[in-house]
Amino acid sequence: MNMKEFNIEERVEKAKRLFKEGGYNCCQAVVLAYNDVFGIDDETAAAISSGFGGGMGRMREVCGAVSGMVMLAGLIRPASDPSVKDWRTANYALVQEMAGDFKALNGSIVCKELLGLVPMGSGSPAPKESPEPSDRTPEYYKKRPCEEMVGIAARIVGEKLRK
Repeated sequence: MNMKEFNIEERVEKAKRLFKEGGYNCCQAVVLAYNDVFGIDDETAAAISSGFGGGMGRMREVCGAVSGMVMLAGLIRPASDPSVKDWRTANYALVQEMAGDFKALNGSIVCKELLGLVPMGSGSPAPKESPEPSDRTPEYYKKRPCEEMVGIAARIVGEKLRK
């Protein structure tokens, strides 16, 4: 793959900054930390990743940062032709590896578990939430690990891109 050069630590900090200062959701922050590496403009990257925040539309399912990694896995190991099984296998292997790395560091890839809304591995449903995003206040950032999760996901992507 012929891609633009990048510094992993700069991308980690960019993802965290986009989440905290830019108001982007977890998925958007991870995708926007690397979109230029793949030649994708900011508006398109932000738009296609917008629905994955809050564990997919605030349903608290798969963490948005993990969803961002999965989206980028599709660019790192594309499987654009469904008739090429080896491409899909390589893509799925990368997704499993990234998710495994994230889970090893955080205990889960599920938003409601990472936020402490339900016990880790319980499979319990998350409390029903409004689709309206939370206001980004100092209290919001104090009680959420999201900025750290975004940084971890961005680092995993950078490490996979370097391989």
